[in-house]
Amino acid sequence: MLNMEANAKLKLIGVVEDTDGEKGKIHVFSEFCAGLKRIENFSHIIVLYWAHQRDDPEQRKVLLVYPRRHAEHVQTGVFACRSPSRPNPIGLCVVELVKVEGCNLTVKGLDAFENTPIIDIKPYLPRADSIPNARVPRWTSRGPST
Repeated sequence: MLNMEANAKLKLIGVVEDTDGEKGKIHVFSEFCAGLKRIENFSHIIVLYWAHQRDDPEQRKVLLVYPRRHAEHVQTGVFACRSPSRPNPIGLCVVELVKVEGCNLTVKGLDAFENTPIIDIKPYLPRADSIPNARVPRWTSRGPST
């Protein structure tokens, strides 16, 4: 049997350098900078990051939460919401790509903190990433974008 844990290794590709509530700056490490070629052709990107402030044994045990910032108080499994407390504290955010300068991306709508490690960046593709008639629970329809 394959030892998946031995093969599951992450390479952090960058870090959040600055956030001011509206705009943020992501610095991609120089060894990965070539991977940004033509990213400026996209208006939006998907940022995967490591929620390092929730990376401790207690937070990794959390399986049930009450999602914050929503009007309804509904206990939910971590795999049915976007809580940063989870077995692997991976965050996901769709952001507007404002500017590309070398290895630095200025983005709008980033929900990660300064010094947050970046795991990956992917282009947002409406044909693949937007499902117009997707079914979601009622409690997700109110509250801030995530």
